[in-house]
Amino acid sequence: MPFYAPTVNSYKRYVDGSWAPTRLAWSYDNRTAGFRVVGKGESLRIECRIPGADCNPYLAFAAALASGLDGIEKQIEPPTIFEGDIYAAKDLARVPYTLGEAVEQFSKSDFSKAVFGEAVVAHYTHFYQTEQKAYNSAVTDWERKRYFERI
Repeated sequence: MPFYAPTVNSYKRYVDGSWAPTRLAWSYDNRTAGFRVVGKGESLRIECRIPGADCNPYLAFAAALASGLDGIEKQIEPPTIFEGDIYAAKDLARVPYTLGEAVEQFSKSDFSKAVFGEAVVAHYTHFYQTEQKAYNSAVTDWERKRYFERI
């Protein structure tokens, strides 16, 4: 996830009802799915809708390619196609709510370490944790305006 959503702000888009994918599922022509199958015949394709516009396309592509190749190598069968409102499907795995949550999962992932190497995972874990700490310690204009007269 940190390679798909690399900033604190990235996770603000993963809100149910926003047309951004919030759960891990695949579906035909369903814009709420993380993976959307569209087209017919030679134009049939799969869209990975999870990365945001703020991602590094090289890292996002590397993560998607590594995941796909791992699935092919291990002959992993995809789950049953999801039909209906994915936002209402609370039993489906959800994308992380925050960069901090995503980085914690990334740093513990044996898959990430095997694919990108321990040094790369350690480097990006440190970088993203530093970003999260900087965000957590920042006082925004919104907070100043909202709380100056209230508290």
